[in-house]
Amino acid sequence: MTDALPQAGTVVVACCQLAPVLADPAANRELAAGAVAQAAASGASVILLPELLSSGYVFESPAEAQASAEATDGETITLWQRLSAEHHAVIVGGFCEKADGGPYNSAALIDHGELRCVYRKAHLWDAERLWFTPGDAAPPLVPTEVGLLSVMICYDLEFPEWVRLPALAGAQLLCAPVNWPAAPASRHPDGERAAEVIRVQADAGVNRMFIAACDRTGTERGVDWVAGSIVVDPDGWLLAEAPHAEATILAECRLVDALDKRVAALSDIHADRRPELYRQVASPAQTS
Repeated sequence: MTDALPQAGTVVVACCQLAPVLADPAANRELAAGAVAQAAASGASVILLPELLSSGYVFESPAEAQASAEATDGETITLWQRLSAEHHAVIVGGFCEKADGGPYNSAALIDHGELRCVYRKAHLWDAERLWFTPGDAAPPLVPTEVGLLSVMICYDLEFPEWVRLPALAGAQLLCAPVNWPAAPASRHPDGERAAEVIRVQADAGVNRMFIAACDRTGTERGVDWVAGSIVVDPDGWLLAEAPHAEATILAECRLVDALDKRVAALSDIHADRRPELYRQVASPAQTS
């Protein structure tokens, strides 16, 4: 974390790694308010909150998820709008959305007090599919005064085709609220970063865009978390990473760098694509 003023042409991006309280939206609103104030006081103008911050994550029934769900005009989003306006910041956070056909595992992007978009997680992880309805809209593109932002949630990041969509559309910063359950120790070699962190680094590098992933911490119904919040630059290098605890991390990002897709004098990661060779990726051939 740094309290220094950002360099010219940069934006300070914050990830607020928190421990939400299961099924207690009021307590989680207090968590968000304190974290946003701290991040803004440190100079952040784009502030990320974790996946499902409003509700917690480890539900055991559809009824539990529905009981914590809130509409976009509910108290959580209303608070985030007020915080965004007060701190002159973009806030991206995950919430349990109450809507027709839901509930949805959603993320809101709020820009200086205005709700600019709600993204519904398209790829539901494990038991999430028992509680939530998947979204079916592509990652949004939101022009802001700091740059062109996009949003997706957690497991969405593991689908290269999905991450490629906002990259090809010009997104400079992909904002991803996440809840990464910790893998058993037997699956995590000593000294290695979590696989989820490595995949985000790869996503950023192969698409030449900034990615901020805001994880959670704490233990919820026996589930522990990676607690691996990160901000990654267009080369895939970490600009900031969180300790395994509640923390706010900050990174200065020169978002204009994400508009340059050159990786060598004669090589451009977008211009060199040959989509006619990749059709099978999106539409796999039938096998007997």
